[in-house]
Amino acid sequence: MDNQEVIDKIKAEIEKTEAQIIHYRELTKPISPENAIGRVSRMDAINNKSVNESALRQSEQKLKDLHKVLEKAGSKDFGICVRCKKPIPVGRLMIRPESLLCVNCAQ
Repeated sequence: MDNQEVIDKIKAEIEKTEAQIIHYRELTKPISPENAIGRVSRMDAINNKSVNESALRQSEQKLKDLHKVLEKAGSKDFGICVRCKKPIPVGRLMIRPESLLCVNCAQ
């Protein structure tokens, strides 16, 4: 595998993550009190909203990390662990393209 495959994977993940963010923003809209739902259903809706808000925050952070990694594409720092300065295995970059750390440093 070469760097271009990793870059293509990063771009695909950016598109996928942007779509997820749009979806999560829809799911985290305020729950209007005028909707005729029962107390238990309202509690479920509030609980689901908080879960979706957490997923939204994680997706937004992932998108930031993907953009950071994409900015490094073509530079000597691309695919290099920010902590130990050793190359990040290509397999890790294909699974988690937003990775800035190698497996050992991420633990």
